[in-house]
Amino acid sequence: METVQGTYNIGLVIVSCIISVLASYSALNLAGRIHLANGRLRVFWLAGGAVSMGIGIWSMHFVGMLALQLPMQMTYNIPLVILSMVVPIFVSFIALWTVTRKNLTRRALLIGGLLLASGVIDMHYTGMAAMAMKISYNPWLVTLSVIIAITASMAALALMRELRQEGSRLLYKWASALIMGAAIAGMHYTGMAAARFHIHEHSVSSLSSDQVDMDSLALIIALSSILLIGFTIYGAFINGRLNLKDQMIREQEKWYRALYENNVDGIVSIDTKGKIVDMNQALLDLTGSCREDFIDRPVTALQRFFDPDAYRAARSRHDEAFMTSAVAYETQILHPNGQTVHLGVVSVPISLDGKPTGTHIIVRDITQQKKTQATVEHLAYHDELTSLPNRRQFNSLVEERIERAEGHERIAVMVLDIDRFKMINDSLGHAYGDAFLQKVGQRICEVIDAEKVVLSRMGGDEFALMYHSFASDDEVSRLAQRIVSVIQVPYTLKDNDFYVTASIGIAMYPEHGEDREELIKNADSAMYEVKREGKNGYRFYSPDLDEELLFKIEIEADLRKAIERGELEVYYQPQYRMPDRELIGMEALLRWKHPVRGMIPPDRFIPIAEETGLIMEIGRWVLEQSCRQTKSWHEEGQPKVPVSVNLSTQQFHQPDLEFDIERILVETGLEPQYLELEITESMMMDATLSIAIMNRLKRLGIRLSLDDFGTGYSSLSYLSMLPISRLKIDRSFVMRLEESGNERAIVTTIIAMAYSLGMDVIAEGIETEGQLEILTGQRCLEFQGYYFSRPVPAGDLFPNEEDASQGMTAEPSEASATDVESAKESTEEMTERGA
Repeated sequence: METVQGTYNIGLVIVSCIISVLASYSALNLAGRIHLANGRLRVFWLAGGAVSMGIGIWSMHFVGMLALQLPMQMTYNIPLVILSMVVPIFVSFIALWTVTRKNLTRRALLIGGLLLASGVIDMHYTGMAAMAMKISYNPWLVTLSVIIAITASMAALALMRELRQEGSRLLYKWASALIMGAAIAGMHYTGMAAARFHIHEHSVSSLSSDQVDMDSLALIIALSSILLIGFTIYGAFINGRLNLKDQMIREQEKWYRALYENNVDGIVSIDTKGKIVDMNQALLDLTGSCREDFIDRPVTALQRFFDPDAYRAARSRHDEAFMTSAVAYETQILHPNGQTVHLGVVSVPISLDGKPTGTHIIVRDITQQKKTQATVEHLAYHDELTSLPNRRQFNSLVEERIERAEGHERIAVMVLDIDRFKMINDSLGHAYGDAFLQKVGQRICEVIDAEKVVLSRMGGDEFALMYHSFASDDEVSRLAQRIVSVIQVPYTLKDNDFYVTASIGIAMYPEHGEDREELIKNADSAMYEVKREGKNGYRFYSPDLDEELLFKIEIEADLRKAIERGELEVYYQPQYRMPDRELIGMEALLRWKHPVRGMIPPDRFIPIAEETGLIMEIGRWVLEQSCRQTKSWHEEGQPKVPVSVNLSTQQFHQPDLEFDIERILVETGLEPQYLELEITESMMMDATLSIAIMNRLKRLGIRLSLDDFGTGYSSLSYLSMLPISRLKIDRSFVMRLEESGNERAIVTTIIAMAYSLGMDVIAEGIETEGQLEILTGQRCLEFQGYYFSRPVPAGDLFPNEEDASQGMTAEPSEASATDVESAKESTEEMTERGA
């Protein structure tokens, strides 16, 4: 028996290596397909992939065997050839199944690699055994081929595992396929190198006779294998593209479902037949229902949430969406809990390939938005504090009523202002001021007929009313009187009772104006005339009031420049102690000498100063002038007596009052004990705050007196706690002493109470000897009034002896009495109208 050596057909060797690489690439590609597939499709790709991969491996092996050229005709055992083909298909199935599992452990990878290696080794050596000749093997090379097979199998499975993801790069796959292909080819040709072929001598003579063209057979097998692998790769490629498209569709479906299910707005989908196809959780929560109650049911199932009219309107708007485009509208439903839910709805038509398939109804709960909108609309036309119509709505209602009246119906427009409100607001604070205004609005509502009267708060303490459908002016007068009377009833604030009044101006349509603006302006003028005449009343407009309004406008403009122009002047009225008529002080009183109008009484310009805020600047100027003049008198050798200066409510409650007064005392050089500040009871509505302010002033060393005592409405329980040096009996009591026993009793009580509290008492407004005798009989010894001296300029307070004698004994004239009255009204206005 002779051992022969063969040679290789290089072309077939190259073809076998190409088949090996293509089979490896096909296996790597199929791993991705199988990994993503499910169900029957997974089984199909496992079977088809195993056949393609197994045939590819077998083809590489068989073509590699055919590439070996021996000096004899080769024959093969067909059953063994078939067996060598089946084995790689089987192990390829195991390998693909192993690497495409979701959880691939190292143990499974090891077992799969060993099975694949054993299959490849069995395939190779079974194919070698199919050759009709005796073959012996080099054990070392056989061992090396087994090691290569195991290593190649493990590497193949690992690469298939890593590259099974759909997004793996193509370059990596081809590189991995080259490595796998080289490993498979290396194992094959190492096994071929281990083989030794033995033939009989009688067979050598026939080496060239009847030889089959093995090269052609190899090419046929190679081409068939390459076509099969190519079809597999192409099929995998097409399937990959389809899978990618399906994946995109699935992802888009997930995005759509996420948007649909997690949308905060409710969505219901309806097909063209009116059947409910789907709805999201937001809609179910909105309606308090279950999905099973509506899916695959007609849209009329939603009707139970609507009242009939709302449902018909919503259905009509929804049907428009089929004919046009998206339609937006609002509706409302009744929740199962009984609450009304307002909805904002958008019906969106759905079309596929230009054909309508249904609609999406998107609904949003706008109940809170509706409430907010209603609140905003209410606030736009109503006062936030009292909920009464505001200025905008009142103006609109008056204009509408005038248009409806057309000059044939009479209308009364009233403007109401609360007297002394600023005093309450500044003394007690804005919170109490707001509560007070609410009570005022409630009281007025109680005495009006809401069907005939519209009440409005115009701002601050100003209210307005429109009265229609009345029979005569007397009805208007009676209504105004009822309002004045009800406002006079005491108000309990901060545990104290407070008394306020109202001033009402009335303008009639069409007599006093033919439009809204003119009526309100004229009613306003009438209201200010009521205030000028003493407040607490009402008045109809008359044309002569226009002159008063013009006067106020001009006075306000001139008053702003009065200090700069030197038009303001401080007059002084002396104060005496009886029986020896000793000078004990003087009160500073403001006068305005207008360059055109002459001397303007304080009651004409002080209210305007307070309304415009000029009272702070004017009050500070009066205080500075009084201190400076008093210091000047002291330096001239005149009697060292204090000067009394009235404080307005605004001044009293300014935060830095004590620092401002201390600065003035330092600048003028006046000693603190020669300054007396007069305050009124009305400033002390908040007794705790007022006592704290007075204590700070008292620490400066100045004197404090309580002016107009007996006219206020504050509790007397705080009187003993006040750091007051002197009480002033109001002139209203003094004027009626000679005629009224009640007034005498009141004055006697005031004097006794003051002395018991260790206070001095001074009576103001003394005009007759009879008044003086009554007061001295009650042990009141300090006086001020025209009986002694009228208010005089600074230069006239200390005249020569002859003039002084004449001035002190002069009888009061009518004009002089008026001057005194004006001076006292100034003080009253400054204290009553406050900051």
